[in-house]
Amino acid sequence: MIHIVFENSNVQSLEKAFELDESLKGSIIEIKDDFAVGPLIDIYDEYGYLQRRDWWKEVLQYSPYEDELNIVDDKLTVHQLLQTLDSIELEEVWIWMGQNAHDVCGYYWLMSQLKNYQGRIQVLYLNNLPFINEKGLIFYPQHLFEIQPKEFLKAKKLARQITLSEFEVDPDEWKKTCNENATVRILEGGKKIASKEESFYDKDLLSIVTGEFQKLNKIIHQILSKIKVQTGDAFLVWRIRKLIDEGRLEMQGDWTKGWKEIEIKFKS
Repeated sequence: MIHIVFENSNVQSLEKAFELDESLKGSIIEIKDDFAVGPLIDIYDEYGYLQRRDWWKEVLQYSPYEDELNIVDDKLTVHQLLQTLDSIELEEVWIWMGQNAHDVCGYYWLMSQLKNYQGRIQVLYLNNLPFINEKGLIFYPQHLFEIQPKEFLKAKKLARQITLSEFEVDPDEWKKTCNENATVRILEGGKKIASKEESFYDKDLLSIVTGEFQKLNKIIHQILSKIKVQTGDAFLVWRIRKLIDEGRLEMQGDWTKGWKEIEIKFKS
């Protein structure tokens, strides 16, 4: 059994669940890219792959994650997965996804490459499902890591095969999304992804900024606690840099010394 998740925190949550249920135990693969943002045109071709990598290089510049770009090779991860499935006929794949665009876009990107293994690919989509949190209250998680390890024992009952029909329809839906080539993608419900412009988060960003200089880290912390549709901090900082280039925001500090050195305010 091979488990596939789309966030590093989900790896840790699954590992804790393994300790409670040996039947769940298996290797865990993390797809590292966040396909909910960035260019997707020709994503499976070398040109599209390099275009996307160049975009991430720009986004991650000056961020704490700048060095991580070189360890992300999801193409190689999938290549190795296919080799395993070819060599071990009884091997199954369980794709776990929460109710968020990051996971659902990752699912579309991945499953579109697995049609030849229909019947061996299970999906567990925690879509609008109630779970119990640490305080004993019912909640609806958006991410797998929000679920207590013991609750994964309930979640495993949701596993089902990706149908032949889904292998026909879902890659077409993903191809449509890729061809739209928007910068931001959000989840509208179920598995429906909607394309949005790169300025999608600007209104929320600008609502935090004032006429006085504030630390960039403080602004990012506030915006992440406010927005309903989550995205990564690196993407938000990239947008702030764009707004500075456009003359809408003003900054002081040295980007090369890291985010902690930067302060932001409205352009006076």
